[in-house]
Amino acid sequence: MLCIGICDDNYDARLALRSALERLLEPRQEKARILEFSSGEGLLRWRDRHPGELHLVFLDLEMDQLDGMETARRLRQAETGIQLAFVTGYDSHVFEGYQVGALGYLLKPPKEAQLADILDRAAAALTRTEEAFFLCRRGEVTYRIPQQEILYFVSNRRQVTCVTREKSYVFYGKLDQVAQEVGSGFVRIHQRYLVRGGAVGQVAGSQVFVGDTVLPISRSCQQGALLALTRASLEGDL
Repeated sequence: MLCIGICDDNYDARLALRSALERLLEPRQEKARILEFSSGEGLLRWRDRHPGELHLVFLDLEMDQLDGMETARRLRQAETGIQLAFVTGYDSHVFEGYQVGALGYLLKPPKEAQLADILDRAAAALTRTEEAFFLCRRGEVTYRIPQQEILYFVSNRRQVTCVTREKSYVFYGKLDQVAQEVGSGFVRIHQRYLVRGGAVGQVAGSQVFVGDTVLPISRSCQQGALLALTRASLEGDL
């Protein structure tokens, strides 16, 4: 499900943009979750609690306190995969959007054709970068987690936990399927553990150290795991 954020300190502007997006999304038969934020600070606080959930954000440039451009810079620092678009009543900042990789710069009120173009380009950009992300689905929410931020996966019966630097994500699945999705950058060290090679700081005997966490290497996985981790180290990924 696509998660879209609208950040504008003007309620009527948020309502108009939401209505236009809903009209465009309905014939596409694409499920979307649209969230509204009245300030850049509120948007950033929400993202801190829900990393990986937002896919596309429409930002008003002229907001009190934290303006849209600074909000965009902080969003981009936190998550490189978020797609951004600016909506504003002025055209004096049109070139600034390129500094944060914005998809577009729309004057208020945005035309539906322009919004449709932004949606199309956002969908294309998300598809292009999908290989660098792990898509974690829980209920109707899909988290796009950059693989470089993942430390390891751990399974417990039918549940898998994806552990990242910021938080952990729990979802229903099988570790074998996860291993196929994330590819060779991840190493199976145990029936229950799949670790990103680049996250391993040290291998000692039958254990690997991932930050302050110590994970076991099982006897059945030991030979293959050590070879894979050694290869990662030689290739500069460890």
